[in-house]
Amino acid sequence: MFAKVETLQSPSGAALAWRRSPAVAPEKGVLIISHGLAEHSARYARFAEFMAGHGFHVYAHDHRGHGATKAGDAPLGRYAHRQGIDKVLTDVRAMRDMAAANHPGLPLILFGHSMGGLIALNAAETDPGLYDGLAVWNSNFNPGPAGRAAQVILGAEKMLKGSDVPSGVLPKLTFGAWGRSIANPSTAFDWLSHDAAEVAKYVEDPLCGFDASVSLWIDLFELTFRGARRERLRRLPQNLPIHLVGGGEDPATNGAREIKWLARRMVSVGLRGVTMVVYPTMRHETLNETERDSAMRDFAGWCLTVVGRRT
Repeated sequence: MFAKVETLQSPSGAALAWRRSPAVAPEKGVLIISHGLAEHSARYARFAEFMAGHGFHVYAHDHRGHGATKAGDAPLGRYAHRQGIDKVLTDVRAMRDMAAANHPGLPLILFGHSMGGLIALNAAETDPGLYDGLAVWNSNFNPGPAGRAAQVILGAEKMLKGSDVPSGVLPKLTFGAWGRSIANPSTAFDWLSHDAAEVAKYVEDPLCGFDASVSLWIDLFELTFRGARRERLRRLPQNLPIHLVGGGEDPATNGAREIKWLARRMVSVGLRGVTMVVYPTMRHETLNETERDSAMRDFAGWCLTVVGRRT
């Protein structure tokens, strides 16, 4: 079922390409997936089927500028010519509303990986109270001075060559640097996972690993710094179950240090439902790691606790 691509016309103007896996009875809840940068929803098929087997209806869509989603202002690698963040969050809300209408009364959990985690947290802050649980995996909300410097670089690139062309610098500072951090790599993307077969699938996928536009990078850093602001975190319900996951060998989150930072920051503003798991030997793509089954089982268990709060 997840292989079938359907289309949802979003209020943002995008024709969202989306997939779903229906819950295996008895149904328990709804899981909405927000994927990462330079990838797409089809890569979550195994995860979707696993969660469907635990009673969750799973929905996932391709974000603007990714996968099979179509919008006049969003070619591959760009959210939109203008107001990209607003439009991406509008798309998430459209998917949420469709899923809620299809399964009235069931708890809704929003899951995001990496860029998808940046989007998920911002979506939950924009529409507080619409989700019964929030999961943010492998996302860096604390790039620090390097992140501010990247914003300056992106501003200069925008001024010199425009915002709708690939950034010449950011891929080297991110994907390139993370790749170089791995000892004796077989590919430039070994930082994603220890599983060579999964890395090969990513490398061979024409819809993965592309260079994002200057405007998309600008939007990503805005999502990053905005999402972790204390005043926005305080918008979330204090008892909202929040599940944070990181990998101890993930260069994109400084070996999960930034996951721990986010957990502390959330707790410091009074959020009481925060739980965190760091898998010491995992890299960036937890769901494609060699030990992914244990991580998926842990997540299913957490989702069932969220459901239990509603019953």
